[in-house]
Amino acid sequence: MKFGHFDDEAREYVIETPLTPYPWINYLGSEDFFSLVSHTAGGYTFYKDAKMRRLTRYRYNDIPTDSGGRYFFIKDGDDVWTSSWLPMKKDLDFFETRHGMGYTRITGERGGLRVSTLYFVPLGETAEVQKVTITNTSDTVKTFSLFSYLEFCLWNAQDDQTNYQRNLSIGEVEVDGSAIYHKTEYRERRDHYAVYGVNAEIAGFDTDRETFVGLYETLAEAKVPHAGKAANSMASGWYPIGSHQVDSTLQPGESRDLVFVLGYVENTPENGQEKWADDAKQVINKTRAQELLARLSTTEAADAAFDALGVYWTDLLSAYTVTSPDDKLNRMVNIWNQYQCMVTFNMSRSASYFETGIGRGMGFRDSTQDLLGFVHLIPDRARERILDIAATQLPDGSAYHQYQPLTKRGNNELGSGFNDDPAWLIIGVDAYLKETGDYTILDEIVPFDNNDALAETLYTHLTRSFEFTLNNLGPHGLPLIGRADWNDCLNLNCFSTTPGESFQTTENQAGGVAESTFIAAQFVLAAGQYATIAERGGDTVQAGKARQAAADMSQALLTDGWDGDWFLRAYDFYGNKVGTAEDTEGRIWIEPQGFAVLAGVGVEHNADGTPVQTSPAFRALDSVDRLLGSEHGLVLQYPAYRSYRIELGEVSTYPPGYKENGGIFCHNNPWVIIGETVLGRGAKAFDHYRKITPAYREEISEVHRTEPYVYAQMIAGKEAVRHGEAKNSWLTGTAAWNFVTVSQYLLGVRTDYDGLVVDPQIGPDVTEFAVTRQARGATYVITVANSGREGSRASLTVDGVPIEGRTVPYAPAGATVQVHATL
Repeated sequence: MKFGHFDDEAREYVIETPLTPYPWINYLGSEDFFSLVSHTAGGYTFYKDAKMRRLTRYRYNDIPTDSGGRYFFIKDGDDVWTSSWLPMKKDLDFFETRHGMGYTRITGERGGLRVSTLYFVPLGETAEVQKVTITNTSDTVKTFSLFSYLEFCLWNAQDDQTNYQRNLSIGEVEVDGSAIYHKTEYRERRDHYAVYGVNAEIAGFDTDRETFVGLYETLAEAKVPHAGKAANSMASGWYPIGSHQVDSTLQPGESRDLVFVLGYVENTPENGQEKWADDAKQVINKTRAQELLARLSTTEAADAAFDALGVYWTDLLSAYTVTSPDDKLNRMVNIWNQYQCMVTFNMSRSASYFETGIGRGMGFRDSTQDLLGFVHLIPDRARERILDIAATQLPDGSAYHQYQPLTKRGNNELGSGFNDDPAWLIIGVDAYLKETGDYTILDEIVPFDNNDALAETLYTHLTRSFEFTLNNLGPHGLPLIGRADWNDCLNLNCFSTTPGESFQTTENQAGGVAESTFIAAQFVLAAGQYATIAERGGDTVQAGKARQAAADMSQALLTDGWDGDWFLRAYDFYGNKVGTAEDTEGRIWIEPQGFAVLAGVGVEHNADGTPVQTSPAFRALDSVDRLLGSEHGLVLQYPAYRSYRIELGEVSTYPPGYKENGGIFCHNNPWVIIGETVLGRGAKAFDHYRKITPAYREEISEVHRTEPYVYAQMIAGKEAVRHGEAKNSWLTGTAAWNFVTVSQYLLGVRTDYDGLVVDPQIGPDVTEFAVTRQARGATYVITVANSGREGSRASLTVDGVPIEGRTVPYAPAGATVQVHATL
């Protein structure tokens, strides 16, 4: 069943009931200030870093699930209700949430009052705007009060939830007119504060949570809204909040707009602002906050900022569009998949409804893979991201697995040792070079370990990445896995028997034997890409070395990495096979099958160029289809583990069918889909794609549970209790890899070094389509007539002239190129 619908023209998902199967959220912000907002106004805000600069408080693992947000209470006579349904859960005469590109609009109506709140983060501002429009839909005069509410976090979100002996004594605020200033620790160690203001005269305010809510009440029973009068409370320690009372009288049919602004302000010498407004250093300098509030002080100003946001997203999403008879395909490619890629650019894996924002920073592997999905949208920022990531690399070519977005420094607590990390840097830079042709990035001087004394060119960083794998090979010539490879839960050197011990950072027995076939397949791809980069830079010696290394690794996979009908997953600490038909559990794993084939391992061709049907690549993917397939996607391995395999690490700690133990990891399904297009099996590739893609799963939202407009990391596998149920939506490499898959391989339009490749493989269900692709300043309009015949490859005409092959040379900036593909 559905709980809403897509509005493709408005680029929105419209939710028609507050009772969705799980909170369905959106992200606001595209630069430095970000917000999470659910369809019932839950969520929180932060500046740059969800751990270190958290503005508002949110409670994970609470009852109800979505606890904490920014709410508006209405006191209409004796009736008290909230326009977002939560937290009061009063029946509404009308409810609707519209999640759009960087904004959310929540509308609730009850008893003749309609309250519609537009939440968004304006471009260029460190603030969230909450534009509230109240309309009297009744036939009588309405006199009522509106109470805003949010709860301030004491900045460090982790300390905020743990250090109560200190935190319950340090909360401080100031109130000036209609603005509430949260200044905890500003006097001591901070140069930043938060402001929450409204562009109207207020009848009162509250800044103390206990006064507003009551000690033994819930937000549904909050004292101040029920009393209908603000207490003008001043927080002193305890729990600071921001609440305004605005009184209104509206004639029938009349509306009133209120613009609330929640902002982040810094007073530092760099921005020319003194910290204090008084000699006693007790009153904060509010100049920059007042300027912020003034810029957004009218309905017209808020509307102009919102219109600018719409223009920004229209321009951004015009880089790649498709028109086809399949509406679900169109909306995923043109809107939601690219939008999710931008969110993963901003967030990596740090802040969602499944990641608290305090446990992880930006991931080296995560952010580099995410780049594959957004480099065509924001190449300049992709360049900056590459340099930030490379600076966290260590001199031996390994890398910090995570870094903090505020400092851009490696996370020492987690450290390095994830041996797939280095190769992702090569893969990311390769994508950037193909998109932009900007070879100057290779000459950029980038520190190792953020130490300028260790700085080298980015090309040297790539060389160290390449050599790291060669310097860390095991007994079979396959790469050592380290703490883990792409699968963080395959920990072959951990051997943990201690509850709570980290599988990823613990090595209870010395390594040096455990090998990964996934890293081997990844290395084949990355080494080939590195060879091309080296060649184009004139380093023919390194190019030759890399091509030979890729060939050697490919051969190692086909000998010691091959199990007969599929690729092994690994060799463990004892040198035993993992992912073999000889085992009763975990016989076949998905990761090396897909990645090996997309890298070209085991892909053999006949004299006419067609693939050999009996080659290892075909056998591996046929085994995937036969053993890993399900109605909801391809499971990670089969059968799932039903007993704890201490030699494998965390993977077997999950119940069968969940996460890395037989779950459907939507992140690695695309590798198989790309592999199928390499083999010319577009129909099978498109079938795999539709099974995991949210728009195609909307009709089973009660099963899927998470948002029907963005990908989830995991869908419960065929051995799970609730097969088909998704978890960990939004922040997943699934977004980037699925966009790469559908745009570059199913629809078949991808950038290369010397031109645009047009090589669609989508099967017979999409008989024709058109792609508009901007690349290097030119626009390519590509129409495709698709027979869907298996193995058929496109023949091209460019501006009416047939060409050999499937690469369209790049045109000058400003040109429009007409390409027609027939297959």
